[in-house]
Amino acid sequence: MSAEPDRPGPPLAASAGKGGRRNRGEKIPTLGLALGALGVVYGDIGTSPLYTIRECFYGQHAIALTEGNIYGVMSLVFWSLTVVVSVKYVMFILRADNHGEGGIFALLGLVSGDRKDFSPRLRSSAVFAGILGAGLLYGDGIITPAISVLSAVEGLEVATKAATPFVLPLSCAVLLMLFLFQHRGTGQIGRAFGAVMVVWFGTLSALGLRSILGEPHILLAINPAYAFSFLRENHLHAFVVFGSVVLCLTGGEALYADLGHFGRKAIRLSWLGMAFPALLLNYFGQGALLLSSPGMNENPFYGLVPRDLLYPMVGLSTLATVIASQALISGVFSLTQQAMELGLCPRLSIVHTSPAVPGQIYLPGVNYALMAACVGVAIGFRQSSGLAGAYGIAVTATMTITSVLFFLVITHAWGWPKWKSIPLVGLFLLFDLAYFGANLLKVVDGGWFTLAVAGLLSAVMATWRKGRAEVLQRIGARLPLDLFLSDLARHRKRSRGSRTTSPVLLHHLKHNKLLHENVILLSILPSSAPFVTGKGRARVEFLGQGFYRVIAHNGYMQSPRVPEILNLARDLGLPFRENETTYFLGRITVLPTGDSKMGKWRKSLFAFLARNSASPAAYFGLPANQVVELGAQIQV
Repeated sequence: MSAEPDRPGPPLAASAGKGGRRNRGEKIPTLGLALGALGVVYGDIGTSPLYTIRECFYGQHAIALTEGNIYGVMSLVFWSLTVVVSVKYVMFILRADNHGEGGIFALLGLVSGDRKDFSPRLRSSAVFAGILGAGLLYGDGIITPAISVLSAVEGLEVATKAATPFVLPLSCAVLLMLFLFQHRGTGQIGRAFGAVMVVWFGTLSALGLRSILGEPHILLAINPAYAFSFLRENHLHAFVVFGSVVLCLTGGEALYADLGHFGRKAIRLSWLGMAFPALLLNYFGQGALLLSSPGMNENPFYGLVPRDLLYPMVGLSTLATVIASQALISGVFSLTQQAMELGLCPRLSIVHTSPAVPGQIYLPGVNYALMAACVGVAIGFRQSSGLAGAYGIAVTATMTITSVLFFLVITHAWGWPKWKSIPLVGLFLLFDLAYFGANLLKVVDGGWFTLAVAGLLSAVMATWRKGRAEVLQRIGARLPLDLFLSDLARHRKRSRGSRTTSPVLLHHLKHNKLLHENVILLSILPSSAPFVTGKGRARVEFLGQGFYRVIAHNGYMQSPRVPEILNLARDLGLPFRENETTYFLGRITVLPTGDSKMGKWRKSLFAFLARNSASPAAYFGLPANQVVELGAQIQV
């Protein structure tokens, strides 16, 4: 069998639907999905009370602890959660599903298709925005475990200052254990996530309500007039505090990214039914505490906890932050798989940790790189406060990109008129850009780290995409397949994809002077849909003289397992016998010495990535003892 699974497919197509991977004959009750969503979707945003209010009133950029400022910050938190999370994400962004899936690449698939109303410049800009958003999400995946675990363990300092020297080592130990257990998969521990987070959100509610009952007038901060007064009276300093208030929104992007796991109804139910009320109660409870005890500003979250329950609360907080970190780590694994399928990332080794759930994957290289980065930033910044600036930029920049791509979806894919779409997205961008601008003021305090990570990873993805296109262009001049077959019939060189002849096939014939009785030309084309199943995944054509062409379509959340595809094609008439098949693959060596328009550093980077990408045999799930690789050198 001659395979060319790396041939490029058509541009990403814009499509929308309500299907998803959950719809496979198994119907899970919405209440059960909502319980699971509490652990996976809301782990990050659910642990933000650990550090949000503290960052507003304690540290280098803290605002004065006056009654007006406390009311103003509480009002900003309330309206941020309401407008950005409840309205923007829960009400509107969740509607932009790509065949039931969400996330930055799903949104990109909806706007970067071959549409007549999309100019090449607009399409390229959308792809660039999606790549940059993905880079920022990787930065978020590095920072979230570090800041969350540090914030939880720092609760020991409230109990006794003697614990201060042990906070960083304990945090690093928790992070190391978290990453070292990733190879076991998230299936078993995932079942307990929802139950633990129910306890967590219940505890947040109880602690907040207890404090509010002592200072009930804190609830007046719901009035947006307090937010406007805060901004008017504090001027630039209020703008700086914006960079801390935005921490209450961390994890909001997970609402959209995990759409395919739980569905719209479950995510909305768990947010409106438990997560949103619990967060508001705890935030207002911390505000009430600061009104009565301003000295608790160093750690107002743990200030809500009765002294006797402090150590159990530190344990529960650490467990909750581990869950929040797990959700981000799993998200990075899925994001990387999607990037590979969309041609934005070189092949990496993927381990499927569950035979029943395709989405449960483990990427060893990504896992250990994340582990080193998380432990490194924890040691480098030492305290959660030092990471707050870096965290805010990742969140706000991603939210801004999501709003821009959503505008393109509703105006081009959905056909909304400008008078309807501009005010809505304008409201979203008002919050997004204000928060992003405020966090730019903290670049020197840690924001540079996120920008560096996003810039580096975006450059890698853009370079891989450009370099891959260059390679395909250089091998694109191929012998037409009909001419090859007619020539083959004249010479009868046998022992008994595409419209062009695969270079792998030509190399094989050139060196071996004969062909097998049956030759299958396989092309795997990427799809903008997350999953392609059933008869639509493969198409079989008989070309004569023992040649068959199989065109397979692969969703961006599927692993391209070739034997599985060919077994599917066998039902369509393909003479495929799995144990008697030899797989011929092309192995290209990239040399950065050509006349490509790419810069010298990008050529070297692309060559390095190509050399270190995973074996195509492993990536395509081929049996190792049935594979023959034929190499070629390409200059770019």
